[in-house]
Amino acid sequence: MSVHGGRTHSAVLVPLFCDPSERLHAVFTKRRDDLKRHPGEISFPGGRRDEGDADLTVTALREAEEEIGLPRDAVQVIGALQPTPTFVTNYSIYPFVGVIEPGFAWVPQATEVAEVLELRLRDVRAGHGFRRLVRKGVPFRTDTYEVGETLIWGATGRIVRDLLDRVGDLLDAEGRAA
Repeated sequence: MSVHGGRTHSAVLVPLFCDPSERLHAVFTKRRDDLKRHPGEISFPGGRRDEGDADLTVTALREAEEEIGLPRDAVQVIGALQPTPTFVTNYSIYPFVGVIEPGFAWVPQATEVAEVLELRLRDVRAGHGFRRLVRKGVPFRTDTYEVGETLIWGATGRIVRDLLDRVGDLLDAEGRAA
């Protein structure tokens, strides 16, 4: 994976699992509304690389364990998606895809995570749109994914688009993994 141009390197884990009826899900977090950066936004568990992290894969696994209580040894990392920049905070996000077992009892980090969301990828894909948003007074058009009251956009939306481009053919009309 090449190094991306953002000032701060970070990594996220894109946890995937199949439910008992073989429908593919991804695990997201809803950030707390009172956070200074990206309040209330939907994201994947992750964060900045620490000095002690051997590489960005370790960062993604460590952050998932800290944010949602997902033990590192419960994740089988199967690949990486394209690095994704954040435009406001100047981060380079390196997404790693990991397979986990269904039915995990999430333990959200109370200071950062408001909620852990398990969304069917079929529903995420069906909720795709392109809309105009305004953030900090600046209007822009972006890919969005809406599932019920959940709106995914920004860097997470770009990561989701890359994920769906890669796994979309694995989903049949019922959203089951082939």
